[in-house]
Amino acid sequence: TATQMDIKVDGLSYEVLAKALQQAHEGRMHIMGEMMKCIDKPREDYKPFVPRIKSFEIDKDFIGAVIGKGGETIQKIQAETGAVISIDEVDGKGVVDIATNDAEAMQKAYDWIQGICAVPEVGQTYHGKVVSILEFGAFVEILPGKEGLLHVSEIAWNKTENVEDVLTVGQEVDVKLLEIDPKTGKMRLSMRALTPKPEGYVEPERRPRGGNDRGGDRRGGFDRRGGDDRRGGDRRGGDDRRGGFDRRGGDDRRGGFDRRGGDDRRNGGHRNFGPKNDFNANTEDHSDNLDKNTEEFF
Repeated sequence: TATQMDIKVDGLSYEVLAKALQQAHEGRMHIMGEMMKCIDKPREDYKPFVPRIKSFEIDKDFIGAVIGKGGETIQKIQAETGAVISIDEVDGKGVVDIATNDAEAMQKAYDWIQGICAVPEVGQTYHGKVVSILEFGAFVEILPGKEGLLHVSEIAWNKTENVEDVLTVGQEVDVKLLEIDPKTGKMRLSMRALTPKPEGYVEPERRPRGGNDRGGDRRGGFDRRGGDDRRGGDRRGGDDRRGGFDRRGGDDRRGGFDRRGGDDRRNGGHRNFGPKNDFNANTEDHSDNLDKNTEEFF
């Protein structure tokens, strides 16, 4: 600020001007002294209920997230804070304006929007809210619309038998972001990582996944090479298709039920199920061809 003194100095001597300026200086210093008694420096911010506007930029990719489906998100922010919010895209950036006469509402709306635009970082600590509890852990919202899993094993260093004994829905907790799955984007959180590890603590041994152990090897018991193995009631004997029920003997299709004998199609085993007649002789050659094709098939 400055004060302009517009005077006519023609005909005035230097001594008169010097005295006048000295008197002005003394008067200004007296006023400043009285002001310093009330406030010795400018306030860092306005009074809480002074009308104000805050303008800032966000990445344009987050404009849709701030607005929400059908304006749902931005309307919710305005309803809960009482602030008036506008957002526009200018020169490839999202420009957000928040207007209110309440400093607390201004800060709440600002933090809300910044949370929507924030990208979670591994290793950072977040103050979140428990949104749901399951048998194996709880889901915690660390940023607006961003939830992570707090597994039961990450709640405390000692074993947690029941999640609901420690956490409740709506409870606010501090958690550390341990990991973000690069494919799914799922986040793994921890409460115990924020507390000192107990002296002498030993990490419990993790059980192998799956109920069936591979110790009963597939090569024993029900091994294909023994027991109920198809080679030991082998295909060459027993219930093998080459013996017993083998195609070369027993109930083989070439013996017993063989197409070349017994019920063979060339010896009373052809498709003529009625009395033998001249048709059998006429179809002899056809049966030979059929048998040859059958052998090639099997």
